[in-house]
Amino acid sequence: MKAILESIAKSLVDAPNEVKITEVDGEKTIIFELRCNAKDVGKIIGKSGKTVGAMRTIMNSMAAKQGRKAMLEVVD
Repeated sequence: MKAILESIAKSLVDAPNEVKITEVDGEKTIIFELRCNAKDVGKIIGKSGKTVGAMRTIMNSMAAKQGRKAMLEVVD
């Protein structure tokens, strides 16, 4: 899941080498912390949060197959 999220995020930003994803693995939840260049945060979030919402939906769908939930936090 982390690799897919990283691939999506890197394709959206101007500085793909600055995209870092930290995975915190819990019992029932996986938390992904996405860090990127401050100038690229808006591109990750998207208009009205639609881009980050779509990324969260993808992560939740993948986590549901494992009986878990996924959270995506954009950290600047």
